[in-house]
Amino acid sequence: MSAEPTGDGSAELQVVADDIRQEWRRAGLSGGFLARHLDSSEQLGFEVDRAVPLASVAKVPLALVAYDQIVAGQLDPAQPVELRPEERTLGPTGLSLFEHPCTVAVGDLITMALAVSDNAATDALMRFVPPAEVTRRMRQWGWHDITLRHHIHELNTAVADLPDHVRSQLRELAVRAATGGGGHVVPQLDTSHANTGTAAALVRLLEAVWTDRVSVPAATARLRRTMAHQPSHRRLGAELISDLTSVVGKTGTFLNLRHEIGVVTTADGDRVAVAALTVSSVPAGEQPEVDAAIGAAARVAVEALTR
Repeated sequence: MSAEPTGDGSAELQVVADDIRQEWRRAGLSGGFLARHLDSSEQLGFEVDRAVPLASVAKVPLALVAYDQIVAGQLDPAQPVELRPEERTLGPTGLSLFEHPCTVAVGDLITMALAVSDNAATDALMRFVPPAEVTRRMRQWGWHDITLRHHIHELNTAVADLPDHVRSQLRELAVRAATGGGGHVVPQLDTSHANTGTAAALVRLLEAVWTDRVSVPAATARLRRTMAHQPSHRRLGAELISDLTSVVGKTGTFLNLRHEIGVVTTADGDRVAVAALTVSSVPAGEQPEVDAAIGAAARVAVEALTR
């Protein structure tokens, strides 16, 4: 695990990384952060090899493998998938909210999973591209620190299976019940059972997708286009998004986890891949200060890497 800031030998970049880390600590955050300029390869970050449960960030490697299979002719994007209310994964968006049976094409499940982080669409897609297959392809492509182990519905199941007296204090439990080695009483927060990744691996994945160095260009182009439909920019893009600067990303949220990975493209054409994986020590459901800390970190990092 990288305990010290990572700045490719630049003292200035290391200072920036250390400043971000200190700001996160003041906000009650730990986790991993990495920002890399995709053309110069300069980077800055800290705890870049720390494995963290991914929550909905896991939908990005899932989508890449699905698009790879579609382009290879192994998966039909037009294949209809029936979704019944009693079988759907719970969630706050998309098909998870539907009260009646519906039929959705496989390709549109990918769009829903990434654009609005639809849990029901994600688990329906996993009928065709299961977690073990995503992990196998990650290994085949060289990513040994991105692992998918379970469907999204297991995040809900992990909570529902806890005793009532524990569930009522769940956010406090999420904060207090972790071990130094990544263990946790909630399985989906335990790095040996959860869908996990590191900031370093996720930035490498984004870099490969944005430079067409993984899968095939037809698949990576589809992933970039679909990720661009995420409507919210309250994390990475909070202090960056404008008519001249674009942020393409994917968030992840579960209990005390607040994440986003993405690529920032500036008005001058600079491209910076960023992974911000945060674990909060604050047992609250709404944590806008975490979103603000991620946004500030992304702005400072992008400014430092594009001077």
